Amino acid sequence: MRFNVLTIFPGLIEYYAGESIIKRAIAANRAEVKAVNIRDFTTDKHLCVDDYPFGGGPGMVLKVQPIYDALMSLRAEAANGEATQGHVVLLSPGGRVFTQSVAEELANCGKNLTLICGRYEGVDERVVEFVDEEMSIGDYVLTGGELAALVIIDAVCRLLPGVLGDERSKEEESFTSGLLDYPHYTRPAEFMGMKVPEVLIGGNHRLIQNWRQRESLRKTLLHKPDMVNCAELTEADREILEQLKEEIHR
Repeated sequence: MRFNVLTIFPGLIEYYAGESIIKRAIAANRAEVKAVNIRDFTTDKHLCVDDYPFGGGPGMVLKVQPIYDALMSLRAEAANGEATQGHVVLLSPGGRVFTQSVAEELANCGKNLTLICGRYEGVDERVVEFVDEEMSIGDYVLTGGELAALVIIDAVCRLLPGVLGDERSKEEESFTSGLLDYPHYTRPAEFMGMKVPEVLIGGNHRLIQNWRQRESLRKTLLHKPDMVNCAELTEADREILEQLKEEIHR
């Protein structure tokens, strides 16, 4: 899967892509990350990518022409008869919220992904006409879309086949099951008087699995209660939830 990132700071993308899970995905030939410098598609000698907004107001706005031409360069870069831009996303506060299920959707769609990073006061609204959708990683303001692009690439890369060392990892992670992940412990078994739960040391896999499911439900109920209402729960899960609610409200 190829990720194209349209940005005026390609170094930010290239640096992070050379580390951690994205680096592993690239090394395994599961992913490719291409930072496309929007400045390369400007038409003036000053490589100007932004301008003052019509109607006045503070800040600058990224111009439509360099972004459009950058997109067209990807469309012209056809591979196996298919344009390399794939699914085009404008990173925008008003877009669809990026979640684990959206990450799974993108990882399984079989298309490349192009992410357009805004800066300053945003991008010329006409850019919307050339994208498939707008997407947001949350209700807060970032200086630019580069961090949002990297969040999406990271989350999608770890879902690509052969990227994680143990495929079970992505199945058991928070949000994949609709619940937060259960607590994890490692050596030493005791640290400053804090002990690892006895059940995890005993070796009884059935009891460990039951404990993990219970603690996953407890953690979700305490920290993300809205998720519980949307999760697919068994009757046993619902019984545990009622017990946990009673414990919490004592």
